[in-house]
Amino acid sequence: MMRRPRATTVKAVEYRDMDSDLSFSQTMSSDEDSEEWRPPESKPKAPSKTARAPAVGEKKAAAKRTAKPKEPKAPKQPKAPKVPKDPKPRAPRKPVAEQKTKKVLKDSGAPGIAGTKRKKIDEGKKDDKAGEDKGDEQTDCLEGERAEESGPSIRMKEERVSFIVSEAHQADRWAGEGSSLAGFRTKKEEVEEEDFTFHEPCQKKQKTSAASLGQPTALPSSEAQSLRNELSMNWDLIELLSTLTCVERWVCVNVITLLREENTVPFMVRYRKDMINHMDADAIRDVQLVYEELCSLAKKTQSVIQTLKKNGVLTTELEQNLRSCRSADELDHVYSPYKKGSKLTKARRAKALGLEVTASALMDSPHTLDLRAWVKPGTEGLSSVEEVATGVEHILADMIAKDPETLTYVKTLCENSFVTIQSSVSKLALKEKEQENSVQGHKKPGAQQNKNKDIDKFHLYFDFTHNIQRIQPHQTLAINRGESLKILTVKVNIPDRVKSDFTRWCINNRWRPRTFAREELYAIIRNAVEDSYKRLILPFLTRSYRTKLTSTAEKESVAMFVRNLRQRLLVCPVRGCVIMGVDPGFRHGCKLAVLSPTSQILHTDVVYLHKSGQQKEADKLRHLMIKYSCTRVVIGNGTACRETESFFADLISRRFFHPLDVSYCITSEAGASIYSVSPEAVKEMPDLDPNLRSAVSIGRRVQDPLAELVKIDPKHIGIGTYQHDVSAGALKASLDGVVQECVSFVGVDINICSETLMRHVAGLNALRARNIAEWREQNGPFINREQLKLVKGMGPKTYQQCTGFIRINPQTCGAQSTPHPVPAVPEKPAAKKGKGKTCVNIPTSFNPLDQTCIHPESYHVAQRFLSLVGGSADQIGSAGLRQCVESKVRTSSVEELARTVDTTPDTLKLIIDDLTQPPGFDIRQS
Repeated sequence: MMRRPRATTVKAVEYRDMDSDLSFSQTMSSDEDSEEWRPPESKPKAPSKTARAPAVGEKKAAAKRTAKPKEPKAPKQPKAPKVPKDPKPRAPRKPVAEQKTKKVLKDSGAPGIAGTKRKKIDEGKKDDKAGEDKGDEQTDCLEGERAEESGPSIRMKEERVSFIVSEAHQADRWAGEGSSLAGFRTKKEEVEEEDFTFHEPCQKKQKTSAASLGQPTALPSSEAQSLRNELSMNWDLIELLSTLTCVERWVCVNVITLLREENTVPFMVRYRKDMINHMDADAIRDVQLVYEELCSLAKKTQSVIQTLKKNGVLTTELEQNLRSCRSADELDHVYSPYKKGSKLTKARRAKALGLEVTASALMDSPHTLDLRAWVKPGTEGLSSVEEVATGVEHILADMIAKDPETLTYVKTLCENSFVTIQSSVSKLALKEKEQENSVQGHKKPGAQQNKNKDIDKFHLYFDFTHNIQRIQPHQTLAINRGESLKILTVKVNIPDRVKSDFTRWCINNRWRPRTFAREELYAIIRNAVEDSYKRLILPFLTRSYRTKLTSTAEKESVAMFVRNLRQRLLVCPVRGCVIMGVDPGFRHGCKLAVLSPTSQILHTDVVYLHKSGQQKEADKLRHLMIKYSCTRVVIGNGTACRETESFFADLISRRFFHPLDVSYCITSEAGASIYSVSPEAVKEMPDLDPNLRSAVSIGRRVQDPLAELVKIDPKHIGIGTYQHDVSAGALKASLDGVVQECVSFVGVDINICSETLMRHVAGLNALRARNIAEWREQNGPFINREQLKLVKGMGPKTYQQCTGFIRINPQTCGAQSTPHPVPAVPEKPAAKKGKGKTCVNIPTSFNPLDQTCIHPESYHVAQRFLSLVGGSADQIGSAGLRQCVESKVRTSSVEELARTVDTTPDTLKLIIDDLTQPPGFDIRQS
């Protein structure tokens, strides 16, 4: 009884410190103690807070009110006498801020997460949760006070994009999007701190800020119910999906529905925030992956049931066991004895002899059971009492191994025990190494040496033992690779205590006979339990652990690929200068490519910098640099990279290129050689030698990394580990999703982007990108987004998904001299499409909103907001419009403005950001 309050208190103190970025002493001495004694003062405000909160919030508030008075009575809180000294002068300091802090606390996701698991915690562990909730409330309240002191009460939510950019870029972004929102930076920090929830098992729980949340936008109950029942399994799809992903149930329903309606992840993240509760792209993909796995499991289960029914071995009990499986491992465990072609199991042979009735009688009425009555001399398996007893043992062992309650109990025992994974060098590898050592002077030393090197790579795992709950993903993948190469042998060690506890529980509880049983019958049950554990359950647990570890390691490997690829794609481009790309080399020389600021090839050449006649080659370089006014040199990091770098550094230090101020950088050339011989490179640069194409690619990787790297298969960029050991399909799907996400959020200028880049925009594919490029060639540049409807294959759904990520800039569409037209946004100008595209009525004027990421479905909202602030679409990005927006946001909250223009705060926030961003704003710029 003394341990629980102490553990709760320590947890609250620890996470409070991490969450608030304050020192431990500060947190304990002032703010935490202040908040700890504040609830008695704020009791009159509790009903108003509860009234505004949903039903779940009411339960949580009640739990807090009953639990908090117990806190000062805990015997292990020495700070209780100190607490009243600090808070009383500070509590009445800002009553308005306190009210708003309460509102943040109500709307925050951390203290009020709606979920089944949380309700169970409320009911079962009120004492523990009281301390946790109190610590959580202290965290949010403190953050709310800090935000109130530092800026106006603008509760805005930063758009959750899935990529990470630097702090300097974030600051610049907010400055560009409108310095009028002075409280945004502070509020953004508050939201990021609130995203850490310490009482949840997983950090994927997504939350919203106080302003953006509102009421959950959930689907009608009928649609949600149809989603739950569609798989014909014994578990609830939405509940299981919510449990596995730690995402609220209503969010899971919305995500599944949006995915089934063919919405892309970037579209959902940017334009459907209220439905997905501000989850980022990675979290959406996690939900999508788990949903697909569950659908695949249900489909496989149905196939197994049909197979067993066809074979005539399906029973009602077996079908229910199959439909209750929650993973492919469990399904395989239940189905494996009935697989066609597998040898007949011991239990099935015993059942074929008719001993199943005997096993049932042993458990139900052992006092009437006489094994001698089942003896049939001359029949194999029934010729003696011992054989009958053995058959009954096999049937009972099979029943025990397939009993869900028994498996749950043994898994719980393993979770509370020290289970380890152990690897050691295999006998085959040792034998090969001894043979290699004994034939040192033999022929073919190269092959033997390579084999020996492969064995030595795994020397860290020759005698390796690690806790199965703490092993790192890369260690799991290394062990798996060594095992597949027959260099390592791997086993899972489960303590003997698990076996003894399991046997005792089975005999005394779960598999205890209902009536009195003689000693010889008890021996049969004891032998059956031990046989079931050793022969069936232990291998099942080993397979489960290995499968789980491998799955976790593969997911982490894919996540590493995703993180590295996103970081590589979102490197800030170097614009507005002539660049020389250099593909270094010794024997075949250094390949050069001079590129214009728009990535056009101005000149290609080969220089031999690492042979005699270096001065002549240096003069040639100076001539090219001065001729094309080239001030940037990009060197690939391949062979002869350092020598080439030294050569250029020496020339620059001697001011050899005077009057030009030349600088150089080194970039990764991974995948450049593969791209240089690809069909896309041949189509783009048909007259160039493949080596010169590599130099062009190296230079363009600095001018626009995103546009260049999308041409290369992500697996060839060299951005991860163990890519050959993970699922190729899962890796490709994740990497393609990240490329689509980065391209979409950065946006593309439809009039100048390449067909290769265009195909990665959300909603587009290779065929649609080709159709857009052909339309552009035949009809000239696009004037507005509506013209996309004229492209072949551009249906309503495709147009909805892609149009928000496509930009039409006045500099590239030929609309500079066009007088500012009035965009027709309140009504949809396009008529319904018929079979041909000629019947579509499309405006031919330029719409200034087409250069922003505001979706056409929100153009009428943007026009209303512009009218409200007294601006116009022609002023987008100007200082005047920014000042107008500033003054309006200062006088009215975003929620009030959203109600005025009849939209959601999320949509209005996006509109404000885009209207105040400077022209040509790029999220990659630092």
